[in-house]
Amino acid sequence: MDLHFGDSKPTDEERAAVDAVLGPPESAWEGADDRSDADLRWARGGRAARERRDQLLPGLHALNDRVGWVSEGGLDYLCRRLTVPPAEGYGVATFYSMFSVRPRPRTVVRVCTDLACGGTSLCREVEAQLGPESGVTVEPSPCLGLCERAPAALVVRAGPPAQGRVRPQTPDGLKTLAAAGQSGGRAGKIRREAAVSGRGGVGESERSYLAAVTAPATVESTVLAATTPEAAESEPPAALAVPQAGQEGLVLLRRIGKVDPASLDDYRSHGGYTALRQAFAIGPAAVIREVTDSGLLGRGGAAFPTGRKWQATASQPDHPHYLVCNADESEPGTFKDRVIMEGDPYALIEAMTIAGYATGAHQGYLYLRGEYPRALRRLEHAITQARARGLLGDDVLGQGYAFDIEIRRGAGAYICGEETALFNSIEGYRGEPRSKPPFPVEKGLFGKPTAENNVETLVNVLPILTMGARAYSAIGTEKSTGPKLFCVSGSVERPGIYELPFGATLGELLALAGKPDNLRAVLLGGAAGGFVRPDELGIPLTFEGTRDDGTTLGSGVVLVLDDTVPLPRVLLRIAEFFRDESCGQCVPCRVGTVRQEEALHRIVERTGADAADDIALLREVGRTMRDASICGLGQTAWNAVESAIDRLGAYK
Repeated sequence: MDLHFGDSKPTDEERAAVDAVLGPPESAWEGADDRSDADLRWARGGRAARERRDQLLPGLHALNDRVGWVSEGGLDYLCRRLTVPPAEGYGVATFYSMFSVRPRPRTVVRVCTDLACGGTSLCREVEAQLGPESGVTVEPSPCLGLCERAPAALVVRAGPPAQGRVRPQTPDGLKTLAAAGQSGGRAGKIRREAAVSGRGGVGESERSYLAAVTAPATVESTVLAATTPEAAESEPPAALAVPQAGQEGLVLLRRIGKVDPASLDDYRSHGGYTALRQAFAIGPAAVIREVTDSGLLGRGGAAFPTGRKWQATASQPDHPHYLVCNADESEPGTFKDRVIMEGDPYALIEAMTIAGYATGAHQGYLYLRGEYPRALRRLEHAITQARARGLLGDDVLGQGYAFDIEIRRGAGAYICGEETALFNSIEGYRGEPRSKPPFPVEKGLFGKPTAENNVETLVNVLPILTMGARAYSAIGTEKSTGPKLFCVSGSVERPGIYELPFGATLGELLALAGKPDNLRAVLLGGAAGGFVRPDELGIPLTFEGTRDDGTTLGSGVVLVLDDTVPLPRVLLRIAEFFRDESCGQCVPCRVGTVRQEEALHRIVERTGADAADDIALLREVGRTMRDASICGLGQTAWNAVESAIDRLGAYK
């Protein structure tokens, strides 16, 4: 790939995919086939086209969704439309794991091989059953955010934009789904994103769907019927990921399982948009004061005070201001945001509107994981309904405040969970973190003041405004206020999302989830977190409590391991994850994650004194990554390995 445009031409299908995002080209300078007399006199594009560079990622999605990969001709056409050098476009396309710049079949089966799923054997079995002539690619994948139903897989089929989801429990079911539509006709072109899991039996809806996909005459109608949120879906409802669903006393999860996620009227009948009306009644400064007085801390892992962030953004004289919702939860073992977006999408829309109002933003961006097709459908529908009812748009609730939300899909990059990497991704660049300062509240998205929060943080704003800051802060502890969502997976009887007040102990949480008798360890905070022993279940689940005990709460991941799980294999998988997900921008992380994995491979083959040198090397590499890496990925890549060595006595 060169800095200059080449001679490769897009196919009609690729051209149509790009034009669907950008609109038809207005001149030959933008890629139109015919050059007019005016084109010979004036060069068009330039700054106006470059200002649309943020459409590069949506354009790449359009190409990948339509034909299954990004060809040189398709990329060249997209870059020409946006006046982006093809080499830069290639650098962006190759940054994300969900894109391919090499030909591949239209159907891709992505099998999760991460901590909760461990689907390496499933991946091999599916690949063997499908065979090389199946026209299906099987790829190992990091965590897909379906940990409560492990092992999981995502089936993506390129073609016209129709979607459907199903969850067969066996490799045979995956084979059936992947093969459906391969026999030709319109069904062979249908794109489906299927979330597949292997926990529990197949229900009636799954049986009916599987029966449908094996009958070519009914595939088309079945899949197309699932393209609207109101349609019956064969995937289990979001409430099944919430063992507490329906219980009294829940705050953040109280509507999940009770409210139809597609119905705005149902949402409003259960208290929806009460918080937004309260926000308009008291004004933006009072909203920020309530959030500050509540003690709300960010729920993404950094635990930064939300009120301080909003105040810093609102006070910036530079305009426009932006609001960004980080829904790219890619930490292995995390799936709480997915459940909220699938089960209570209007709550997030309302919370983003309040945050925009408080910070002086009129445009919000929701950066969503590319592996969440049902959440995408639900949110698109919710945004459309909110616009139609005057809850988004030029005059929200008749209050003279303009606010709208645009969804941007990620494409498989853990690093884009870092706020500045996310900004780069939206802007059409590689998702690499920026140096700080300046901080996002000063210069964030498009160089303007930006408030960035994750899904759980934002939905906490609703009870703050409806209950009042004092009542909200009475939940939890003095330094960690409010309710907290925990993602429990692994060796437990009832995996899922649990809501508890800050201050509950780890043992109390595991009692709800069904702790195994042969508990080996618990990983708190995901791959970037740390291990605790079975005799440490009295640790209070607060930011300060876990910190005082030498571990971290992170985003709320609680991965339970019994004594049948090979700990060295878990540590190797964590090291492989960080090696793969390092963006490569800074040397400590780029080199350190590789050296960490190499050392762990050697240690597995050694014991005692033979492993001592490599353990010493691990400590040196880990300290270097923690002290010198540019962002949190490198700074935390050694945490889990360090805690396994020091707390669990691994490799002794």
